[in-house]
Amino acid sequence: MRAVVFENWQTFPVLKEVNRPTPGPGEVLLKVAGAGACHSDVAVYNFQEGAPGSVKPAFTLGHENSGWVEELGPGVSGITVGDAFLVYGPIGCGHCKACSRGQDTYCENVAEMPYLGIGLGRDGGMAEYVTVPVRNLVPLGDADPVDAAPLADAGLTPYHAIKLALPHLNGGGRHALVIGLGGLGQIAVQILKALTGATVIATDMKEDAMRMAEANGAITIPGTEGQSERILELTGGKGVDAAFDFVGAGPTINLAASVMAKRSRLTVVGIANGSHEWSFFTTPYESTITNTYWGTIEDLHEVVAMYRAGQIAPQVQRFSLDQALDAYRKLEAGEVSGRAVVVPHA
Repeated sequence: MRAVVFENWQTFPVLKEVNRPTPGPGEVLLKVAGAGACHSDVAVYNFQEGAPGSVKPAFTLGHENSGWVEELGPGVSGITVGDAFLVYGPIGCGHCKACSRGQDTYCENVAEMPYLGIGLGRDGGMAEYVTVPVRNLVPLGDADPVDAAPLADAGLTPYHAIKLALPHLNGGGRHALVIGLGGLGQIAVQILKALTGATVIATDMKEDAMRMAEANGAITIPGTEGQSERILELTGGKGVDAAFDFVGAGPTINLAASVMAKRSRLTVVGIANGSHEWSFFTTPYESTITNTYWGTIEDLHEVVAMYRAGQIAPQVQRFSLDQALDAYRKLEAGEVSGRAVVVPHA
């Protein structure tokens, strides 16, 4: 079969022939319906060896995956061949406290694991077929599995961050801020509108991204000079109750910090390695700056429930497997609107 393989550090991936995998005990073989191309993949193959967050090559990329069950591995029951599933990507040890609550992203034994997840050290879904532990399957029913693929990260990551911030958004007159309207930010706007009554303010540098967010109910502020003043004006001067920074650069974190209300929560989701200087006298009282990483298996079940109910709908740009490398080039060049999804069996 063909697969997009990350072969070496700081080297663009290749599309090549590899052996079709065989499911082991407790695993299934999925015929891939869709595989999302993510900025995290770009980071993976651009890392220097030994850098924080680096994952040793070689392996097939693709951590946002959906597909139809093709074959059951030994010991697997209760799964029907042909059914469609979304894949929870992280894989932890399976027996620590974090993994027991379905939060493999925070596995306590990660240093002893041979990989971080599907498409992150273990062969992923940017291929015709992929093997998946049966525990990591989330049923899609009759929902479109191709458009669902990005939800494994671009839906799960903002959902987890927003779910933890909901106490700050319960009640009247609340405001939420979304910084960065790429694939995650766009779905974050939809989740906020579906789960809260808060006024959603969103900001980005791209005009088309802001128009898309407006169509989903956000009030947009261009990423130009005077952002803070305009955001504060929209909140009546009090600031926002919850902010979600999907960029994570120094300027975006500082922007969010400058418009926070008292007793608010700022969640930095983007991994652009920004920092912020805290001060007792400039930080609003009882406000929190925190971060999150991906989400839990339970969260992903809830994301799929929202997708099946029509509450969230990722904007997807489809590519064939022959076009997979072009998808990554366009992603690097900032030419993808919404989420790029490779469809191996189009």
